[in-house]
Parts: sequence; C-alpha cells; structure tokens
Amino acid sequence: MPACPSDAPLLPRLPTMESFVSQTAAVLTLHNTLTGLKAPFVPLDPAHVRLYVCGPTVYDRAHIGNARPVVVFDVLTRVLRRLYPRVTYVRNITDVDDKINARAREEAVSIDTITARTIEHFHTDMAALGALPPDEEPRATRHIADMVAMIARLIARGHAYEAEGHVLFSVPSMPDYGRLSKRSRDDMIAGARVEVAPYKRDPADFVLWKPSDATLPGWDSPWGRGRPGWHIECSAMSARYLGESFDIHGGGLDLVFPHHENEIAQSVCCNGPGTFARVWMHNGYLMVDGEKMSKSLGNFRTVQDLLAQAPGEAVRLGLLSSHYRQPLDWTDAALEQARRTLDRFYAALDRVRAVPVESGAEVPAGVLEALCDDLNTPRALAELHALVGALNKAEDPVEQARLKGQILAAGALLGLLGQDPVVWRGADGAADAELAARVEAQIAARRAARAARDFAQADAIRDALAAEGIVLEDGPGGTQWRRLS
Repeated sequence: MPACPSDAPLLPRLPTMESFVSQTAAVLTLHNTLTGLKAPFVPLDPAHVRLYVCGPTVYDRAHIGNARPVVVFDVLTRVLRRLYPRVTYVRNITDVDDKINARAREEAVSIDTITARTIEHFHTDMAALGALPPDEEPRATRHIADMVAMIARLIARGHAYEAEGHVLFSVPSMPDYGRLSKRSRDDMIAGARVEVAPYKRDPADFVLWKPSDATLPGWDSPWGRGRPGWHIECSAMSARYLGESFDIHGGGLDLVFPHHENEIAQSVCCNGPGTFARVWMHNGYLMVDGEKMSKSLGNFRTVQDLLAQAPGEAVRLGLLSSHYRQPLDWTDAALEQARRTLDRFYAALDRVRAVPVESGAEVPAGVLEALCDDLNTPRALAELHALVGALNKAEDPVEQARLKGQILAAGALLGLLGQDPVVWRGADGAADAELAARVEAQIAARRAARAARDFAQADAIRDALAAEGIVLEDGPGGTQWRRLS
C-alpha cells in the first residue's frame, strides 16, 4: 500500500519574508499548533489570505464554548483584513450528523426542521455577539459529491478501503499521522474512542463513509446508500472554497484530535505532500465557575442564556478578556465586569458626542501591535483602557477628536464600541430605561437648583448620585452622566 512519504514536508513552499514585509509595515505573528512555535505569518499569496474555521454541528443552541472560536476568529479576520487587500474566510456548517438524527427522533420532527431552526438560532446569537458573517458558509449536505470524489481518490491511492458498506481511512498508510496532536499511537486510539469493528484493518482506522438505512439521511455512492463521516466534510469543503493549500485552519483545542488530525491525513494523502493548511490555530478550553461545563452540573450556559443577562457586546468583551490560547473561566462576575467596562467606554464617548471624529483616524499603534502579537486581546484592551482614560481627561476639542477617532478605530478592530452611546445606555442592563429616566430627572432637579442658586441642594443631588456610582460631568453640551466601572 502506498504511503504519504514521511520525509516530505507538510507545509507548502512559501514566499520570502522580504516579499512579505514589503506588503505591510505591521508583521503579524501567530502560534502554529503544528510546529508548536510562534512565528511571523507569511501568506501563500499576500494578495489573498485564506482561512477555514470549523463551524457548528446544528442540533442545539450554541453555548458559550461554541461562541469562543467564533469571536476569536472574527477578530483574526478583522486584523487580516486590516493588513491584506483580500481575505476569504470560510466557516462550515455540519448538518448531517448522528446527534442531529437523534434530536430529530427525540422531537419527532424532520431533520430539516432541526437544522433549519438551529442554523437560524446560531446566526442570530453570533450576530448579537458582533461576529461578522464568513465569506462562505458551506453546508455539508450540499457538498456530498465533493466528499464522494475525495473518498474515491483516497481509495485509488491506496489510503482508504471499502469494508461491509463502510469506507475507512487506513491510518498506517500515513507515517506522519499524529504530527499535529503529538500523541502516541496508543493515546490516539484511546482518545479517538474509535468503534471496535471486525471490518477494520487497524484499530485506528476511521470512517469516511457509512451506510444509511431507510430511517437515516443518505446519498447514493459507489459504496451504496450512505452518509459521510464527520472528518471528510471539512477536508472536502475547505478544498472546494480555498483550494488544496491555504493559509490558516482554526478551531477549538478539542478539535486537534481526532478531527483536525484526520483532516490532515485525508487531505495530504489525497492531494499530495506539502498541501493543505499551513498554520493551525486553536483557542483554549472554556470552563464555567472553575468546572467543565455540563448540564448535569447545572453550569451549562447557552449564548441565549447570557444574552438574557447582558448585552451581546458584554459577552464578546468577556470572551476577549483572556488570551485565546489560554483556558477561560466564565463567571457571572466576569460578565458583569465586562458590562461595567463598556459602561465606562461608552460614557467617555458620550461625553464627546458632539465632537467630530478626526478625519482619517487610524488604529493606535499599541492596539495593532498587540493584536499582531498572536491576537493578544488582553494587551489590546489595556491599550483601549488607557485611551479612554486619556479621553476622560482631555479638554481640548482637537485632542478629544483625535482620541475619539482612535478609540472607535480600535473598537472596530476588536468588534466593540459600534453602538451609539445613547443606544448603549438605554439597552444596557445596568443603565436601563428606568435608571436613565431617574438619573435624568435628578439632573433636571439639580439644574433647577443651580438656576435658583440653591447650590447646597445641587451638591446634595450630585453627592447622592455619586454614592450610587453615578458620576455627573458638566460640559459645554450640558450635564452628562456615567456609571463608574
């Protein structure tokens, strides 16, 4: 049986660093799971950067763990678009899966009903988190022909075989199998939880195609009516939209093995050594209150649940508060802190609402440098905090315009601060309509007291609000208020 040569490089030949540097002054560095190193990102084609991120399996509402990679790779895409003239971002939808089949049986509805409803919920929830839609969002069920063709090619090359209506990938045919996850063979077999089946030639072999009975979704193929295995879906769809080789493949750390390991095996053995993704990026695990999220522990948090607690922008900020490669412990206190931080940011912008933004405002160097350093969002947010602090102290309109423009430009790169401050103040849970109306009434009473030269009463109103954490700021445009973070 032919093998993928173990001494052949997995990475395609790259342009020189000098040619890359000439394209942009900001050098993006990324951590590559495949090499274990952080290195300057050198695209295959500086005129067109291409990335693929594994998307949802659509059988239930997205939870906060599902949302983390969406937000992380949304920021990455924004940064890439800031640095390069063209970026194609592909995120798939898995709409054929045993979990979907089980949910349809459980609810006694069609599979299409489950997937259509869940896709709609996913789009709504991710939009609420400020995630831009990908350029392409292929659905697995619409690319079965691509998968069948890829499987047939793997069989022809001796890397897959048919057995009892199944087609399986032959893991021993690829000596480099396991290079991404860096696991031993025994660990890989245990970690994959592979089905023990007599038709397998090797315990590690995994399914590319499996038979479907009349109760299950299925498509005609050379191996009978059936449906694809999970791993072949992403290999086929990434090749369809990005080509046999592309720049970045992303997803959660839980996908490194077996999903991404198997994608590499399929794609490299189908298309040849040196093909497929060059940089592999994975966001860290998400915990809830220090424990693994699970329904049995009562700490399962869907995005829908969190949006009932706080605006989507606060959820997004909470997800960006830790470096993407680090574990993130999600707590209600962290969400509250994110909301309060946004209260402060928007209050600063509200104070200079009448000040026009400086023409041609650029992303501040500190923010861009932080994000170009392997998406260091905590550092970028620290830079944003400093800019907001400077804006709160600025009195010169020219300086206010400069800082306001920089804050908005930085916010846009992070997917934050896109709302009108007045809208935020009215929509935010801690500055809801009732609180806003009460504070505005107190401001009116204070204004009347000052007009009547009753300064003691005016000061008393101000002090009472300050005791609640409400700061009044007098300026040329009148009195504005903000809540202390």
